[in-house]
Amino acid sequence: MPLPRFTSRQLEAFEAVAEMRSFTDAADRLALSPSAVSQLINELESTLDFKLFDRSTRRVEISSAGREFLASADSVLKHLRLAQSAAEDVRNRAAGIVRIAAPLVVASVILPPVIKAYGSTRPKVRVHIRDVPVDRLVDAVASGDADLAMGPDRAVGDDVERIALFNSPWVMWCAPSHPLARRRSVTWAELRAHPLVAAGRDHERSVAQMHEALPGNERITPIDVVDNISTALGMAAADLAATLSPAYVQALAKPLGLVQRSITNPEVMRQMCLYQPLRRASSPAAEGFAEFLAQRFTAASPRAAGKRRATK
Repeated sequence: MPLPRFTSRQLEAFEAVAEMRSFTDAADRLALSPSAVSQLINELESTLDFKLFDRSTRRVEISSAGREFLASADSVLKHLRLAQSAAEDVRNRAAGIVRIAAPLVVASVILPPVIKAYGSTRPKVRVHIRDVPVDRLVDAVASGDADLAMGPDRAVGDDVERIALFNSPWVMWCAPSHPLARRRSVTWAELRAHPLVAAGRDHERSVAQMHEALPGNERITPIDVVDNISTALGMAAADLAATLSPAYVQALAKPLGLVQRSITNPEVMRQMCLYQPLRRASSPAAEGFAEFLAQRFTAASPRAAGKRRATK
């Protein structure tokens, strides 16, 4: 069955005249002239091929056919208004779904309170976290598997934009019984004398890169590399070894009773970034959440770098 040829404006005119029983009053409601309303009704009747109203010089009464059609017309207008409201919500970033990729710590500690805060102002926006390894963050955005990503600084190509959010210093975590726990801070050179466990190849490479210019006998080499930071922290809590991580891991480390110590000479920073697509248009909901993330974290971190784009 072909779609009907009547318009929403014609249905609005029909609904208004049926309720007001007056072309003049309906015209006032619709901000039209009575003749324009009459024309819309005539066009609708012509399309439907039956009379909607019985008209006289004194009054307007809805016809029996018009009364039967009115419920359907009201239903169509109701759904059109709902569609219009939904479109306005999307356009105004007030509704939609946002998929954000993040590694373990970001996904479990950093993002949940941010999503809750955003939801208090945008309750119709649903933000879904996708657990992704650090090395796949940029690819998840480039391929469209995620609308956004948040995680450590990574090289990007021409299809992904990187926005620096905040810097977090690398620190040491150890048990209170660890020899270095008595120190207020430690140097990288002092760490060489103690067993260290690294969490994931990402951290192992980061430690190696910090000292790649040093002679081999001065570099820090972990005794073990585990997949998850939670495992490394658990080993540190049992005093099997100390572990290194950015300071933002403290929400996982503190409940284990671990001691945090700054690492100096030099102080090394881990930059946390937001990733979003460049060649693919983001949804209004994703754009709104990205702006919220950027404003929230850059405002809270004076050392965060500004917005930038990098190549591979």
